Amino acid sequence: MGQSVAPASATVLSGERAAVPWLALALTPGLGATRIRHLVERFGTIEAIFRASLTELEATGIQAVSAQAIATGKSCELAQEEWIRSEVAGATVIGLDDPAYPQQLRQIYDPPVVLYVRGGLELMAQPGIAVVGTRHPTPYGTGMAERLAGDLARHGLSIISGLARGVDSAAHRGALAAQGKTLAVFGTGVDVVYPKENSRLAEQILNSGGACISEFAIGTFAAPQNFPIRNRIISGLSVGVLVVEAAEYSGTRVTARCALEQNRDVFAVPGNVTNKNSWGPNTLIKQGAKLVATWEDVWEELPQELRLALGPPADESQPPVTASLFGDDPQLGPYEKKVFALLKADEAIHIDDIVERLESQVSSSEIFAALFELELAGKIKQLPGKNFVRSF
Repeated sequence: MGQSVAPASATVLSGERAAVPWLALALTPGLGATRIRHLVERFGTIEAIFRASLTELEATGIQAVSAQAIATGKSCELAQEEWIRSEVAGATVIGLDDPAYPQQLRQIYDPPVVLYVRGGLELMAQPGIAVVGTRHPTPYGTGMAERLAGDLARHGLSIISGLARGVDSAAHRGALAAQGKTLAVFGTGVDVVYPKENSRLAEQILNSGGACISEFAIGTFAAPQNFPIRNRIISGLSVGVLVVEAAEYSGTRVTARCALEQNRDVFAVPGNVTNKNSWGPNTLIKQGAKLVATWEDVWEELPQELRLALGPPADESQPPVTASLFGDDPQLGPYEKKVFALLKADEAIHIDDIVERLESQVSSSEIFAALFELELAGKIKQLPGKNFVRSF
């Protein structure tokens, strides 16, 4: 049986289809990333696995169904079909031994044996920061994620996240707004955007020179168990993970734990202790994560050689605009200052409450004018129902 596989193996190992053998192993039933690596170590090369007989394969201790799929050529057939599907989807497939495979990710304990990539392969080799958090952020969390991602992208770091609702989406948008690069790691097939409402965001990421990647086969739907699995890739690709908001029980905890296991730096934006979304970052800070108020807090923790390699931001002629938990704007007028001081970043305030609290100091018409000026200047945001929050 082993001999019958040799011609197929020779075919799939040639030329630009060098990733197909890795695909064949990845699609073999009963095999995971760890068993696949053990097989390669046992036989010396991936080619030798496909030249092995059924008896030799079974002797490695893998399941009978796995050995039979490899020995009969079924795994290679599946890989050829999957390769065609990936081409139709506009995805490049790279195997674990491919020069384009990101070195940072290869170093983790359980790197995916194949990656499906849409967009620029070179982006995976560039230093990046993962920005992650809850799918249901406060306005404060959304604002901090956007601004910090934008500031870090402006200074040459790619922004890595999972394209989920909430903090992930805000991080991608922040990088795009800064004309930086961002990379989305899918928990689905790379051709399946989840959630669907982020389809346009995924297109913007690709059109801006970013990338979308996944270890899951083409067409894989949004199964809940796949998202915690992909989180190790988000942290594995990064030099550090920045947590913005996360509740006690959330996928963000998985990413932070993966980062620690992978010896990555963990950063966290502190939050209001009365808000459940602050539990994650505040707990991480108590456990030793670096407190982050501005992009500089991340930047100063990067290795010096990395900071020198990244160099100055693209446009030093523009004054830096940084997110901060502290401080006020001296350029605001007296009425704007009063209104701005009343507003919060993590809690919306209705216009009636603003008028009621300030009516002894400022007339309603002056309050309306101040709100208009603050919104025009980008200092505040108006939410549905005439509710206002601080921007970042």
